[in-house]
Amino acid sequence: MPLIECQGLSLAYDDKPVVSDLNFTVEQGDYLCIAGENGSGKSTLIKGLLGLVRPFRGRIVFEKGLRPPEIGYMPQQAAVQKDFPAAVFEVVLSGRQNRRGFRPFYSRQDKAAAEENLRRLGIWELRRACFRELSGGQQRRALMARALCAARKLLVLDEPTAGLDPLVTADMYRLFSEINRDSGITLVMVSHDIGSAAASAGKVLHLHNKQLFFGTAAAYRDSEPGRRFLGDSGGARQ
Repeated sequence: MPLIECQGLSLAYDDKPVVSDLNFTVEQGDYLCIAGENGSGKSTLIKGLLGLVRPFRGRIVFEKGLRPPEIGYMPQQAAVQKDFPAAVFEVVLSGRQNRRGFRPFYSRQDKAAAEENLRRLGIWELRRACFRELSGGQQRRALMARALCAARKLLVLDEPTAGLDPLVTADMYRLFSEINRDSGITLVMVSHDIGSAAASAGKVLHLHNKQLFFGTAAAYRDSEPGRRFLGDSGGARQ
């Protein structure tokens, strides 16, 4: 069974239909990029996958045992509190909050997971630093570590490189590929930088309030939506 299967999925925002008749699957270990112009329904679809928006038609079927609270989520930078008055370790550890249940304190396993992901993201030495004093790239790494603490099988990334300079962006895409390849965690990512994202991802879902394309990244580059979208800015849509 796929990790996620969307069947005739239609979603609305503020009671207005945004995306309609989506039919696609996400398999365990996939790296899927969701592409489309502003207002095409990408963020609404993300909210649907996270259980924040209910379908008005069709359905989202998760693999048995996978629940939305167990999905690691890295929100858009605009939605993130940039001035957390907290240490990096505390921010990352908070990713385990949904796993605590009724326990009032984080367990030894929770703290070990935070340490493991801080080391995986290469920011262990920053664990005592204040989150708001980090650079943009360091903040993204900390938020990625936080999302990994929450994830059981799936990471959802919403515009994870927006606002970063090209060198930091390239480093983040390398990191995403490593996490997907080495850990087997499934990635579903919305990106404004579709050229880089399509080069990094294995599959692409292109939306324009409906499904224009779903398939491999190689097939997307040769498709009509892919050629039109990628060609607008020489391979990357800003």
